[in-house]
Amino acid sequence: MGYSGKLSLTPCLHDWYEEGGTSKSEYFWQDLLVARMIFESKPKRHVDIGSRVDGFVAHLASFREVEVFDVRPITTQIPGVIFKQSDLMNPIDEIAGGGGYCDSLSCLHALEHFGLGRYGDPIAPNGYEWGFRNMARLLRKGGIFYLSVPIGIDRVEFNAQHIFDPRAIVHMAAENSLQLSAITAIWQGGRVEPMALDEACLTKLANQRYALGIFTFVKYDK
Repeated sequence: MGYSGKLSLTPCLHDWYEEGGTSKSEYFWQDLLVARMIFESKPKRHVDIGSRVDGFVAHLASFREVEVFDVRPITTQIPGVIFKQSDLMNPIDEIAGGGGYCDSLSCLHALEHFGLGRYGDPIAPNGYEWGFRNMARLLRKGGIFYLSVPIGIDRVEFNAQHIFDPRAIVHMAAENSLQLSAITAIWQGGRVEPMALDEACLTKLANQRYALGIFTFVKYDK
């Protein structure tokens, strides 16, 4: 028996030729890779700063509790997510007291926006430095910080993002008692490449137009 209900035309002309899902986005790879790192490390308390709720944070919330700090509000109640609206460019004493709030921390594809006013934060040329310093203070000794930012030739693309020289990121980390333990580069097109930690490799990355760098740092005491 033929169909007799209402019919409207909505042509879908390309689906025959596409893959079953996208796996070439840098967001896809960073969310997956860092979520797996955290799953394997099994921290007691994990805090995320400004990463994608509909990607990375959802990955984490599927297997553990995660605290999310973001300058923007989140009004939806999400299972496994504890949300606190907070601008990490401001002092964190009310959050962490003297510091050492958590043993695991992430900030994926977010630090590059600090201080550019894109998300309602005040214009502050050094905003990313303030934010990074406050994030480092959240970590306990031995804690792990997972950071992803655009890397390459250092520049500001106002008011979208800051592209960082990776050597500057490593230097800023050292000033905040963080030791580099791993770097992964995600190139446009989705190629994932673990990188060496030597100066020659960092210089090579600094001379690229664009890549996404995933940095893993460990907190130590000076």
